Amino acid sequence: MSVLVVEDEALIRLDFASELETEGFEVFEAANADQAIVLLVAEPSIRVMFTDIDMPGSMDGLKLAAAVHDRWPPVKIIVQGRPGNSLPVAMWLIAFMTLAPPSKATRNRLTGLPAR
Repeated sequence: MSVLVVEDEALIRLDFASELETEGFEVFEAANADQAIVLLVAEPSIRVMFTDIDMPGSMDGLKLAAAVHDRWPPVKIIVQGRPGNSLPVAMWLIAFMTLAPPSKATRNRLTGLPAR
């Protein structure tokens, strides 16, 4: 499954993308809404988009979510953001688990169960 991560803070974006890649997802990254739109046009395989709310550029994450919902209805959208805060990667993964089954390793890591 292909995932688009839209986050203007590079370290947060890279950390989240790395976690998703570790779990076997194909990840595309965008630093703003304009880059996200270009990727969505070029990569029809994208099925999930995570976006931050507070981003610089032509539109914030809420406007991006509305545009994606209208133009690409099959894309599932997860919006996160509280000004000045970012959710930990584990919280993103928990949100993502509602859209795709997590790997056994992820379930164990998030629940604290030992790996089998």
